[in-house]
Amino acid sequence: MSVTHPQGFTAAGVTAGLKASGTKDLALVVNEGPRSAAAVVFTSNRAKANPIIWSQQVIADGIASAVLLNSGGANCYTGAQGFQTTHATAERTAELLDANAGDILVCSTGLIGEQLDRPLMIAGIESAVASLSTDGGLDAATAIMTTDTHPKQAIVERDGWSLGGMAKGAGMLAPGLATMLVVITTDADLPSTSLDAALRASTRVTFDRLDSDGCMSTNDQVTLLASGASGITPELDDFTSALTELCTSLASQLQEDAEGAAHDITIEVVGALTEDDGVEVGRAVARNNLFKAAVFGQDPNWGRVLAAVGTTAAAFDPYDIDVTMNGIRVAHKGEPDQSRDLVDMTGRALHLLIDLHAGDATATIWTNDLTHDYVHENSAYSS
Repeated sequence: MSVTHPQGFTAAGVTAGLKASGTKDLALVVNEGPRSAAAVVFTSNRAKANPIIWSQQVIADGIASAVLLNSGGANCYTGAQGFQTTHATAERTAELLDANAGDILVCSTGLIGEQLDRPLMIAGIESAVASLSTDGGLDAATAIMTTDTHPKQAIVERDGWSLGGMAKGAGMLAPGLATMLVVITTDADLPSTSLDAALRASTRVTFDRLDSDGCMSTNDQVTLLASGASGITPELDDFTSALTELCTSLASQLQEDAEGAAHDITIEVVGALTEDDGVEVGRAVARNNLFKAAVFGQDPNWGRVLAAVGTTAAAFDPYDIDVTMNGIRVAHKGEPDQSRDLVDMTGRALHLLIDLHAGDATATIWTNDLTHDYVHENSAYSS
């Protein structure tokens, strides 16, 4: 039931006619209360879609009663008409829910530079409101998919309270606070300030570490809603831990469904002087197309790893680095170690361990290989 698993939430996913495929393309998640606390992190891309501009205004007071999401169009670079469509859809949603338009968050995903059909959106909202139920989580998760092959959902339960979440994303997965569309719900009773702190702490080590293809979207938004329906106020550390567990699950599902990917790559950097150094090194490797192409070809080409590490400003001795692939240390202190022929890359998972021998900090980045299918999927049609 994902987003409707915690108490106090209803959801729906309907077909508004925005997608030529005729599949579900409009979702609505409603916080029935009694609390309407919320927190959101947005893309750091300076090119922001109209729904992002709207939602940044909505969340300023830490209150949100619903999230309206559509696939089939990003509503980005669509000018005043596009922003008016966002405003109109929030107004109609609020009217039907007996809420304030300034408390309706809006998300869109799809092709940039195309106007959304406003009458279809309005009719879809009316259908979604009529379809709201505590069993609507799966329909909502399905309606926000674009090139995703399946919906992504997760649940985390604690003593008397819980979290639920849904996510979409298969391409343009690169960090910037958030990296896709995600809605997370909880029946814990927490104020928006606590939600914001927990969400930023969780996204920093989960969604912000997913760097599938190095491309950052204009529409990325991660939303956290709290209904307070459980009547329980957990300790902030406990809540953050549970939220991080849920975000990790969703991030992993996004990585596994990345466009055209044949390998899921975990880049673990240890022995860094600082965590930031570890992130910089991991991200440099994750964005190295030569390395990613080698992984696709099941070639344990550790030289490409060290070449990528060497482009960073992190603190390390370039001749005191170890590289281990799927448990086989192939490079040690700048020299070959065990034979690369021992590395088994026939499975989908590749664990790359880089030891900088410069300190005690660690960081992990998740990425994918670069495949023929990825190139085809992003060249054969607009998405």
